[in-house]
Amino acid sequence: MKPGLQLRLNQQLTLTPQLQQAIRLLQLSRLELETELRELAESNPLLELDGEGVDESELEIADGTAAEVATPAADSTATVEFAESRGESASQDDRGADERGDERGAEVWDDEEFGATSYGNGAGHDDDDGFEAQDAAPVSLHEHLLHQVNLLNLSARDRAIALALIDAVDEDGYLREGLASVQAALREPSVGLNEIEAVRHRLQQLDPAGVASLDLRDCLSAQLRGMAADTGHLHLAQAMIAEHLEALAKRDFARIARSLQAPPEAVAEAAALIRTLDPRPGAALGAAPVEYVAPDAYVLREHGRWQVRLAAGNQPKLGLNRHYCGLIARARREDAAYLKGQLQEARWLIKSLQARADTLLRVAEAIVRQQSAFLDFGPEAMRPLVLREIAEEVGMHESTISRVTTRKYLRTPRGTFEFKYFFSSGVSTDDGGAASATAVQALIRKLVDAESPRRPLSDQALTTELNQRGIQVARRTVAKYREALRIPSSSERQRAG
Repeated sequence: MKPGLQLRLNQQLTLTPQLQQAIRLLQLSRLELETELRELAESNPLLELDGEGVDESELEIADGTAAEVATPAADSTATVEFAESRGESASQDDRGADERGDERGAEVWDDEEFGATSYGNGAGHDDDDGFEAQDAAPVSLHEHLLHQVNLLNLSARDRAIALALIDAVDEDGYLREGLASVQAALREPSVGLNEIEAVRHRLQQLDPAGVASLDLRDCLSAQLRGMAADTGHLHLAQAMIAEHLEALAKRDFARIARSLQAPPEAVAEAAALIRTLDPRPGAALGAAPVEYVAPDAYVLREHGRWQVRLAAGNQPKLGLNRHYCGLIARARREDAAYLKGQLQEARWLIKSLQARADTLLRVAEAIVRQQSAFLDFGPEAMRPLVLREIAEEVGMHESTISRVTTRKYLRTPRGTFEFKYFFSSGVSTDDGGAASATAVQALIRKLVDAESPRRPLSDQALTTELNQRGIQVARRTVAKYREALRIPSSSERQRAG
């Protein structure tokens, strides 16, 4: 072929490093953002965390021109109005700010109590008292049992069996796999099941009582054996557990009384004694520490309006290192070029943080506007909502909304929820509208809570009730929602009284 030149017109979308950084910061959670910013501050000498450095408005670079101002907006508070249009001017809001101080209703949240503030204003909200929590590491169930076994006067053979039993105990304190697996783990054919059973009974007397049990009946019986002999209705409680555990779960005290030929009052008191027992004796030990969610934004109500504010410390405040900024004018050519490059990256990062805060606030504002009925009336008033609706309202792409709503939390008067909680599919209604899946689940929960314990509502009965209320939903959908709510089936919920 003869070589030649051809001219082609082509379009290509390229993400700049600044845009890639902004997208990455947008999808990070609060803790991940703090970790990311600390790593960036360690690699960039021009950056200072927590606003310790100088603002860009105060900075003069080597050529005498002022650096671009990239400080956060003075107030990122957004007011969402529902009863009237959003035409109030900023000056009116400022004049009314001082007058609102003591006029808030009972349902208004105090800003200082919840730490709500505008973006970048971290002053006056420093909770760091200079001390770090020095909580001791939780002791696991296996460590707790091993410590007690070491205090027992056991032979080497019994100790080996006890250690094998402890290794087989699960986090709830049960031997789910049975004694045969323990015997196989010992790798000694001379050890019989009777020996293992004898050592297991000794472990059941340790703390917590009932540990190393084979099932629930065995666990409860072991705890009753550890009680004082003069405990009221002890023998009756033991008989109820041994013979009528299923009837006890259904609270069928009349049947138990007839079978055991005991007074109904005594059966009720024995049942009360059984309720003091722990069905999961090992769960209290070695539990994972409670992790608290720090909300990214708050919703408050003032004078009939829902107001959205970013939380204090929503993201660390960044500043510029005064010392290194002063070196730019005195540095030599290569050093000056390096410092100017780091200064430019610091500006990009600060702008990206500002964009992140503004985007988070706009999305939270749109969600609150769409789900105002939920804030007023609860989950049953939740409306169907998809990412596309919020994206069209704020003028962004759905992928951006997805990044903003992932691992970001909004605190409301009804609790703290992830942004994703406010999005759900819709179920058609008789009037041609739609009810959100969250609202249907809340209604199912309400119906189950109000049902008769003797005749609980089946999935078909729940479906019929929802259909009568105008919600067109299939029985399998009701079953799926019930399982999502962790509500047992009607047969498991049935109680005798």
